[in-house]
Amino acid sequence: MKPTLIIVALIVVAALIGPALLPYDHASIDWDSVRVGLFADGHILGTDDLGRDRLARLLVGTRVTLSVALAAALVALVIGVAWGAIAGWVGGRTDEVMMRIVDGLYALPFMFVVILLMVVFGRSIFLVFLGIGFVEWLTMARVVRGQVIALKARPFILAAEAAGSPARATLLRHILPNVAGVAIAYLMLTVPHVVMIESFLSFLGLGVQEPLTSLGILVNEGAEEMDMNPAALLLPGGVLIALIACLTIAGERFRDRLADAAR
Repeated sequence: MKPTLIIVALIVVAALIGPALLPYDHASIDWDSVRVGLFADGHILGTDDLGRDRLARLLVGTRVTLSVALAAALVALVIGVAWGAIAGWVGGRTDEVMMRIVDGLYALPFMFVVILLMVVFGRSIFLVFLGIGFVEWLTMARVVRGQVIALKARPFILAAEAAGSPARATLLRHILPNVAGVAIAYLMLTVPHVVMIESFLSFLGLGVQEPLTSLGILVNEGAEEMDMNPAALLLPGGVLIALIACLTIAGERFRDRLADAAR
């Protein structure tokens, strides 16, 4: 897991610190250096067709993509854990109704939900991670519900109930701490999925809007310039692939370790 986490850490540090070290920000236009190549006129990665520094836009785009992904994943974590824990703990008809709601939301086309939010409330970065989180919590809820149902039959839970522990206290003190490891493992797997979704939405023009940028926007812009400047596509595409691959590998290995420890 360490090499993949090191790569992610380097990308995150560069995205957080890098823009402050550059002489240009992501939105500044250098009219004297429009669409210049690598290392030209003080621009390490050149400029785009508006004279904006590509390196600054790459670093800021990576930061925005990671911020949206993390925020959406946290929304999915909070809603999914709460929903799944309540459904699994209460059980019976309540569980049946809550999980049928989850099934119904699964049937909704994701793009329809996002487009509907954009039409009703307008385009904003807040709606991007809210819309993604609105869909991504469904799997988390199912996973947590299954874990809670399994834990309910464990001796220490039965002993707590026999001792007169209130249901809320049992859920908070005994159930949720034992579910935390599995929830974190699936959170780590959710982040790369959200990164891919956000990039796809931005690629289509439904995600982050100017003057902000994201990896999806940069890939879209690079695809239009592929014939003249392959680096415009390969650099943001490489960062995107590295993030998704490394985060996915790290999440899967963490999940496998939890599974091995539980045996």
